[in-house]
Amino acid sequence: MLGVFVLMIAVPAVATERASAKFVFTHLNTDNSAGIHNNLYIFVLGLLMSQYTLTGYDASAHMTEETKNADKNGPIGIISAISISIVVGWGYILGITFAVKEIPYLLSPDNEAGGYAIAEVFYLAFKSRYGSGVGGIVCLGIVAVAIYFCGMSSVTSNSRMVYAFSRDGAMPLSPVWHKVNKHEVPINAVWLSAFVSLCMALPSLGSLVAFQAMVSIATIGLYIAYALPIFFRVTLARKHFVPGPFNLGRYGVLVGWVAVLWVVTITVLFSLPVTYPVTKDTLNYTPVAVGGLFILVLTSWVVSARHWFKGPVTNLSG
Repeated sequence: MLGVFVLMIAVPAVATERASAKFVFTHLNTDNSAGIHNNLYIFVLGLLMSQYTLTGYDASAHMTEETKNADKNGPIGIISAISISIVVGWGYILGITFAVKEIPYLLSPDNEAGGYAIAEVFYLAFKSRYGSGVGGIVCLGIVAVAIYFCGMSSVTSNSRMVYAFSRDGAMPLSPVWHKVNKHEVPINAVWLSAFVSLCMALPSLGSLVAFQAMVSIATIGLYIAYALPIFFRVTLARKHFVPGPFNLGRYGVLVGWVAVLWVVTITVLFSLPVTYPVTKDTLNYTPVAVGGLFILVLTSWVVSARHWFKGPVTNLSG
């Protein structure tokens, strides 16, 4: 978080030219190579990265078995993560945006950063002030460290999901993945999560479309996973749901429906094309991937899993 504060203050402070408040809060980049010139469409597509940034707060829930007073601290961790991400993330975006001047040049593959806009913003800010872009490279290093820690958090969270599913017998080779070492860490699940993450990242080296599809699938898939239990909570389980010590009281159902409707909305929006004209190279394959996975999971449940899966293992202490 310290690095984020450094960037949100240092980059606009160093830049010799700054964007106006009108540009920051009202300008939409209609002059783009994606063939999208509708302001509303651009705004909607811009929500994708913000939604992607706000994912992962469920890590608190996955770590609750290793948390004291989990029934209270788990939800508090989720709310805290969202609140901090909103405030700090918004401040970071503002700081970077005030240092932006020529958007087409930032996105051009012919610039010093090869079209990587954030890196180019850092580079130009320091070069304009000091005649050298070395400071921008240092800033990019801060971003790299932040991404590394995000990756660690993701692998940690995912490994606990693998552990929980395998403990319930819901994964192939379950006995392997739910083993823990002497430090009570599911080490096999950690290595599996790291390996799968690596495999999913490799396509991005050869195709920007593949990377964008991965981001979209991850975002939509996670939010659908968030929304399903909420949907069942406000529908099938509405009358017999037993709230925990941390709950929203009478506002729970209302907030639940808002959350479900929002997920439905962004699922549709993020399945739309991000580049025109649409070709096989620019097609948004997110609906195909998410739909295919849904069909695969549903088929697996109907054909096999419903006959042997009895639900999560419950630990009882008396």
